[in-house]
Amino acid sequence: MKRAVGLIAGLAAAGAAHAAEDPAFGGVQDLSQAMARGTASSESLTKAYLARIAALDRKGPRLNSVIAVNPHALADARKLDAERKAGKLRGPLHGLPILLKDNIESADGTATTAGSLALKDNITNRDAPLVKRLTDAGAVILGKANLSEWANYRSSRSISGWSAMGGLVRNPYALDRSACGSSAGSGAAVAAGLAVAAIGTETDGSITCPAAMNGIVGLKPTVGLVSRTYIVPISESQDTAGPMTRSVADAAAVLTAMAGSDPADPATAAADQHRTDYLKALDPAALKGARIGVMRATAGHSPRTDAVFEEALTVLKAAGAVLVEVTAPDGKALGDLEDLVLRVEFKAGVNAYLAATSPTQVKTRSLADLIAFNASESRETALFGQETFLEAQASPGLDDPAYLKARADARRLAGPEGIDKLLRDAKVEALVAQSGGPSSVVDRVNGGKWLGSPSSLPAVAGYPHLTVPMGYVEGLPVGLSFIGTAWSEARLLSLGYAFEQVTKVRRAPTFPASVNGSAAFDH
Repeated sequence: MKRAVGLIAGLAAAGAAHAAEDPAFGGVQDLSQAMARGTASSESLTKAYLARIAALDRKGPRLNSVIAVNPHALADARKLDAERKAGKLRGPLHGLPILLKDNIESADGTATTAGSLALKDNITNRDAPLVKRLTDAGAVILGKANLSEWANYRSSRSISGWSAMGGLVRNPYALDRSACGSSAGSGAAVAAGLAVAAIGTETDGSITCPAAMNGIVGLKPTVGLVSRTYIVPISESQDTAGPMTRSVADAAAVLTAMAGSDPADPATAAADQHRTDYLKALDPAALKGARIGVMRATAGHSPRTDAVFEEALTVLKAAGAVLVEVTAPDGKALGDLEDLVLRVEFKAGVNAYLAATSPTQVKTRSLADLIAFNASESRETALFGQETFLEAQASPGLDDPAYLKARADARRLAGPEGIDKLLRDAKVEALVAQSGGPSSVVDRVNGGKWLGSPSSLPAVAGYPHLTVPMGYVEGLPVGLSFIGTAWSEARLLSLGYAFEQVTKVRRAPTFPASVNGSAAFDH
């Protein structure tokens, strides 16, 4: 096994030791045990994370990963400490501080802005159902994480991880590089030890890309496993929220708390039938005998990432997995269908959200209002425009025949004739792929270099997609994706957990200004 792990094994001991040095990088189990022993409390943990936010996010490296902190976080933590002292424990998350992406509403006095100045006064004072589930499970809502504005659905030329409300999220593994998006702040904050976990949202790649590029675990669940009520929308077909954590076990614990049916979100009707205790389902021997399809659709963009991927495949085989090469379907037709679906659904969804949001101070009540606001507010368009908004505004309604056909065709091509066919034909239970290449340098002139992603197939299908740290390229994290059919979260998490337990590759960031410095450049 040692020879099979190769380069990845060389990183494992260093990564574990580095994380163990600082309790800010502790996981759900570690911190829960510390509180049980009395060596930590929810209040002390919340204070410690707030101090790290002040030192690392607002100052120091200035990650810009947190837009706002919950003014009641310490009071909430004290209440949970009192419950613990009285013998009431709500579960594994009891007393643990968690960040929310700033397109998810919470009843704590913070605005839900989607990164836009147009929503700076959007203080709804209502919890999204997923937030209520987390707080019922004992989580402390620490605050709101920065994001790509409008979840990266304003411009095809956007700078990932930038919002007018929060500025540019910086990658803690190299401050001049992208944290990806749209859940950029959630990814960077968790990587930097600013919270135990964060909640991101994904329409296509917005959890898995920032998770991979910030060296953490990210899970995009099956659409319908987690409620979308009171989340600023893009697509009714593809939107979902999911956990972003430093370990697979932590992702499983958070998902267990947040999953479930919501009468206000019809897509979640079957969630209670499918949800389980994902933490208890983890199996370190899950890879033994597992048949896994190897999908190389993202290979060839970064040779050094390809090399790390080959090492990861060797690890999977050494752990007992049977690997079968599969060929992903051509994504061009699927991408065209997805574009049409998203334009139509965004227009309908954002119009409905803005019309119904409660604060009277919010003056933008439609997509047309947003377009006018951005045109008049120079801070919104200083770096890129809003051509995606304009295209969505010109789109037809939800009853348009072309849209309805595109939606049905896209879901069929990605699901039954895409992922399901690949699994069935190869007789495999999951697919693996590179989650993408290492992060590119942020370039406001030319944009960042795109190194591919396997996210579109599971995003359009509405199927789960898990990314787990795979290794590093010049100190920059790269991830390994596990993709499966609908409702297969428990199995994907177990497979990812088994890989993680063998490799233990994740290491904490050191916030270098850049990784470009090299003696080779001096010759």
